[in-house]
Amino acid sequence: MSFPIYVDDLAKLLECHGIAVKLFADDIKVYLEIVNGDDADKLQSALDLITTWAEEDWQLSISVSKCNVLTIGKSSVCRKYYISDTELPPSTQCRDLGIAITSDLSLPDHIPQITAKAHQHANNILRCFVSGNISLLVRAFHVHVRA
Repeated sequence: MSFPIYVDDLAKLLECHGIAVKLFADDIKVYLEIVNGDDADKLQSALDLITTWAEEDWQLSISVSKCNVLTIGKSSVCRKYYISDTELPPSTQCRDLGIAITSDLSLPDHIPQITAKAHQHANNILRCFVSGNISLLVRAFHVHVRA
């Protein structure tokens, strides 16, 4: 049985409480617009629901060290959030499916990271391939750098 089947009931549970959820493999993202203290309480309740679902219902551990809080835009509500009595650190940037997302939704941090990685792969191709065959090098570039 695949993990998305397990977490389907969690997504439905959170959506019933008005919490937007995005799932990818074993990764769960929880979204909520925080306008006032009640919204902040609602988000903490969602984190508590996730903790109960994972630890008590399914005996799964949550990798709290991989969790963080990313506030997009400016918020007048400053709140600390917890999973299993561990405070989630605030973050100004996080990676989601290889894309660096910042609190102001700008891409200046993401573009240099991607170009540096592409240069690294291109240099590896030039170092690893002894052949000077242009079509082979172009094919390797398409497979390893542009992918």
